[in-house]
Amino acid sequence: MDFSEQLFERAKKHIPGGVNSPVRAFGSVGITPRFIERAHGDRIFDADGRNYIDFIGSWGPMILGHDHEDVAEAVAESIRDGLSFGAATEKEVLMAELICEIVPGIEMVRMVNSGTEAVMSAIRLARGFTGRNKIVKFDGCYHGHSDSLLVAAGSGLMTQGMPDSAGVPAGCTNDTLSAVYNDAESVRKLFGANPDEIACVIVEPVAANMGVVCPKEGFLQELRDLCSANGALLIFDEVITGFRLSLAGARGFYDIVPDLTTFGKIIGGGMPVGAYGGRREIMERVAPVGPVYQAGTLSGNPVAMTAGLAVLETLRDTPHFYEDLNAKGDRFFGEIGRIVAAAGVPAQVNHVGSLGSVFFAAEPVVDYVSAKKSDTARYADYFKYMLDNGIYLAPSQFEAMFLSAAHTEADLARTLDLIRAYVNAM
Repeated sequence: MDFSEQLFERAKKHIPGGVNSPVRAFGSVGITPRFIERAHGDRIFDADGRNYIDFIGSWGPMILGHDHEDVAEAVAESIRDGLSFGAATEKEVLMAELICEIVPGIEMVRMVNSGTEAVMSAIRLARGFTGRNKIVKFDGCYHGHSDSLLVAAGSGLMTQGMPDSAGVPAGCTNDTLSAVYNDAESVRKLFGANPDEIACVIVEPVAANMGVVCPKEGFLQELRDLCSANGALLIFDEVITGFRLSLAGARGFYDIVPDLTTFGKIIGGGMPVGAYGGRREIMERVAPVGPVYQAGTLSGNPVAMTAGLAVLETLRDTPHFYEDLNAKGDRFFGEIGRIVAAAGVPAQVNHVGSLGSVFFAAEPVVDYVSAKKSDTARYADYFKYMLDNGIYLAPSQFEAMFLSAAHTEADLARTLDLIRAYVNAM
């Protein structure tokens, strides 16, 4: 038994499932998780001394790569001043100013501690601003684990949601309506069936929690138009896409300005952090200025702000950063597509910029229903093969791959060679 296996056995005695987030258990791929000790560049190193080319990047934050020198130095210096004060700091001001400078349409921002908290707070704000209770989300889009968003995908677009987790009272999801991603007509029907009742539509502008599913041309603009016409707010959940597709995130990449936006991951450079922001008239409804209450002891933590500032400033100040990273993603994911096509393998490669997924599915993946048709057993076999050969992918068919600036052409070429070998042996 290797050390990772020993650690997992110990963990299961005192941590539910042996992990502090379910996907880390490697349950869908049927093996023991690797326990990671350190990381550098595009590599992670496990407790048994093995190293892997990492395509998770802490689920997105490590856009510059692991242990980036500028970020590490800034955090080390910040720690010497103290870990937390529970009081206002200049770094919070600098972060708010920077976000408002580089993200169009955001005039005010509130820092929180996670993406889940950011989404929960943004939805409460939308309800408080509009005076309405109902919200629209999309099947397969994940917005954290707050009660009202844990809703099962149902066949009836206009039926009330049923909770998708034990411990969530049915009443918590009575006002959550579920629509079909990439189908604006499903949203139009919900507005028609619930006139003057919908506070907001929340969407991942690029769905990245059923694997990566890109928005069809015009879909996001239709959502913008529907919300404007019906007095509802449009919320972009950019916990994953924020500062990844462009400096202004998906809203900049697709040139759509939502009313509210949630952030996480990259904004903290790997530290636990989240944020939500939008127009001044909306954000000024948040306490202590307005009646919508939200608070957090560690919100705006100085170390987290330092890490996030170091990352965002590097992204802002590096010439052609996104052109180079997105071109790298186009080459890499494009070549995967050519490899599986040449091998005649029933697989779909979805990607936008540095964010992508390989689905073992015969038909294009455009929404939750088509994503669920993927061959998860085949993905598990593929995952194990790649892991055994030093490639660290998401341990689930329905998660994303993340490229970083630290991924070298040599490591990408090695990854492609292994994918070619795997599909040719199928």
